[in-house]
Amino acid sequence: MAEQGDRRRVAVGRTWLAVAAALLLLLAVWGALRLRGPLLPGYTVASGPLVQNVVATGRVAAPSRIQVGAEIAGLVLERRVMDGDRVAPGDVLVVLRARDLEARRDEARAALAALREAERPDAEARERQARADLAQAERELVRRRELGERQLVSRESVELAAQAVVAARAAAEQARLAVAALAGGAREAQARERLAAAEADLARAVVRATVPGTVLVRSVEPGDTVTPGEVLLEIARDAPGEVLLALDEKNLDRIAPGQSATCIADAFPDRPFPATVHHVAPAVDPARGTVDVRLRIDPAPGFVRQDMTVTATLVTGRRDSTLAVPNDALVDADAGSDRARVLRVRDGRVQRVPVRLGLRGLAMSEVVEGLAAGDRVVAAGALDAATLPADGDRVRIEGQPAPVAGDARRGEVPVQFD
Repeated sequence: MAEQGDRRRVAVGRTWLAVAAALLLLLAVWGALRLRGPLLPGYTVASGPLVQNVVATGRVAAPSRIQVGAEIAGLVLERRVMDGDRVAPGDVLVVLRARDLEARRDEARAALAALREAERPDAEARERQARADLAQAERELVRRRELGERQLVSRESVELAAQAVVAARAAAEQARLAVAALAGGAREAQARERLAAAEADLARAVVRATVPGTVLVRSVEPGDTVTPGEVLLEIARDAPGEVLLALDEKNLDRIAPGQSATCIADAFPDRPFPATVHHVAPAVDPARGTVDVRLRIDPAPGFVRQDMTVTATLVTGRRDSTLAVPNDALVDADAGSDRARVLRVRDGRVQRVPVRLGLRGLAMSEVVEGLAAGDRVVAAGALDAATLPADGDRVRIEGQPAPVAGDARRGEVPVQFD
């Protein structure tokens, strides 16, 4: 019995020794960790390409929309186009009834025909008769003078013959002028102008396309009565397509003509297409605080439609190789300044380091001065004020390499702005 008790006491002693050793080991580990500082989230800075983007939503807009209206009042007889139809200059769009204009044209046409076929031949016949009468009067004057010289007729008879020649010459001149007025002269010109005016008025009853384009809106149907100036159709003129964006004015200093963009239509999310910034509005909308930016699409994809909603990603800055840190690693960073601080961890201690920033975005910012590749920084934005370490504190970093902003097509994460 005594021997069994001794063995039990030995086993209990060994157990307590093991527990004590484990406790001592835990205390040692805890003390070592305490000396190394708390474990904080952070990043390891790496170098790589960076692309700064501005992302905005807009709509496809035609560079110019032509409103087609009626020049005269009338009843619509035909509407020859539908929404979406392609038209070319001269194509008939709408035909109006214009009986009064047709009657005026027929009247002018008949007057010109009568002038050419009746009045002018009659005037030419009268001219020939007047010339014949003049020739006869001149011959009679010569004969009377000869007889007068031989005193076979009186002087009064010779004078009467001379007066007859003057009258016949005046009649011949009048006949010549009448023919000239009818044959390509003033009267015929007036008749042609009246006919041309009547035909021009009648042509207004046929509404034609003046530009090549696509019919967007039709506001008229056969049987409608229209008035001058009323819009019948709206046509989007053929031209390189455009995307109209309303960007927040805070991005104005980043936007410039010539910048490239990638557009994605909400209706075709798997079919992106390129565009280029070609116009930035000179004024800001004071009510919305936005500035209009137009992107040129040339050529426009076949699936693009007017007023289609589009999300555009504009490339506003690019670096082939640079350092960038997440914005939650920045301390004391002002939106309008290129200066900030980061909590760099070196040799296990925190150093509050000033840095100069380049391209800035909502997620990432370029570091121009103050850091080097391989530096580790604290994700200060993930900490509250109570747990934010002070300069010189011991800390440990728990994290991964900082993501480098860049082109998503090259496996890079873009820096984006609203």
